[in-house]
Amino acid sequence: MSRLNKELGLLQGIALLSTSLLGTGIFVVPALAATAAGEASLWAWLMLIALVLPVAFTFAQLGKRFPHAGGAPHLIGRAFGLRMESVSALLFLAVLPVGLPAALHIASGFWLALFDLDRSDLLIIELATLGAILLLGQRPPRASGLLQGLIAVAIVASVALIWWMGDLPHAEQPLLPALDGQWHLLPTALGVMFWCFVGIEAFTHLGEEFKHPQRDFPLALLLGVLLAGLVYWACSVAVLSFATYGDVHSDTTALPRLFEQLLGERARVLVAVLGYLACFASMNVYIQGFARLIWSLADEGRLPARLAVRNAHGVPGRALLLVVISCALCALLSAVLQLSVDDLIRYANGNFVLIYLLSMAAGWSLLHGIWRLLAGLSAVLCSAVLVMLGSDALYAVALFAALLLLSHLRDRHKALAQGG
Repeated sequence: MSRLNKELGLLQGIALLSTSLLGTGIFVVPALAATAAGEASLWAWLMLIALVLPVAFTFAQLGKRFPHAGGAPHLIGRAFGLRMESVSALLFLAVLPVGLPAALHIASGFWLALFDLDRSDLLIIELATLGAILLLGQRPPRASGLLQGLIAVAIVASVALIWWMGDLPHAEQPLLPALDGQWHLLPTALGVMFWCFVGIEAFTHLGEEFKHPQRDFPLALLLGVLLAGLVYWACSVAVLSFATYGDVHSDTTALPRLFEQLLGERARVLVAVLGYLACFASMNVYIQGFARLIWSLADEGRLPARLAVRNAHGVPGRALLLVVISCALCALLSAVLQLSVDDLIRYANGNFVLIYLLSMAAGWSLLHGIWRLLAGLSAVLCSAVLVMLGSDALYAVALFAALLLLSHLRDRHKALAQGG
């Protein structure tokens, strides 16, 4: 029986996941991929979707069988015990100090296209964004689903507008070009593009709030992944057609420049609003996921009981307030230390991949038949990505090892105290 109100439907689920995956990546990654692999990046997108689908199918099957607000840590705990659940929950929450300030920086940065703002102005926008997420999160989950559905429609419509105004596809540009001598470029592009599909693990925290989780959760997950992949591919076609890429410094403004090239000066407002809303949608899913994880742990007696209180709409309001306050403090600290977005994202990436890897290992333990084999394949894929991260993964691996050691020492101390 669900502990939270069942209010999410299929379309709301698709909107929540697709906007979470698109996020800030829609404005940056297609150009970065084009710089890394040229026209071969169009093949890379299709390959990436094919590689991510096993992970998505595994999450879909786990979410279908075990819908729970605890999300990925709960699934890991089902497979490997309470210690692993607690450690993976802390590993997931450790994204808060680094990942959320980075997303807030990127979101507030879109307003620089319209106004002359200094760092204190941007910080005010970041804190106001958190306030808006707090207000939205106090409403029933269908409110988030409706808003993010509108954002998803706006993103798809904007990409369609680029194709229409640019008369795409151009006759001289094949949608899937020959790959003669370009295969070696694909791994580099895939390494850049993988981060467009980070966000599935946060979506699993909402599984308990679907009206029909057995049917709608896996469908929403798979269709959301496919929709996001299609939008990314369509953006890559546009970027390649108009050659608005070329070096890593200008790639971050490639899509806004393309909008301006096709629509003129008025594109600045469209890009600023759309970019901000895309970032807002992505952060909203993550913060709601964090809140549900904390609420679930409190509801099961592993965090203070006051965090398990739900508001009048049946959502974990106190847990959400704690997460938003934590995000605000992290944003303030990031501003004081003047940490760059690159620094923040680098430390967050390893945590995400490690959570994926542990979730796929849980799938190998909990699922059967073809789904178990698919989970095994997904675990191999996640391991390869973790290795590709190199030194950037050390933060996550070291943190995971330290959390395991502390958990072991704590349990040993309890055992000795009880024995004495």
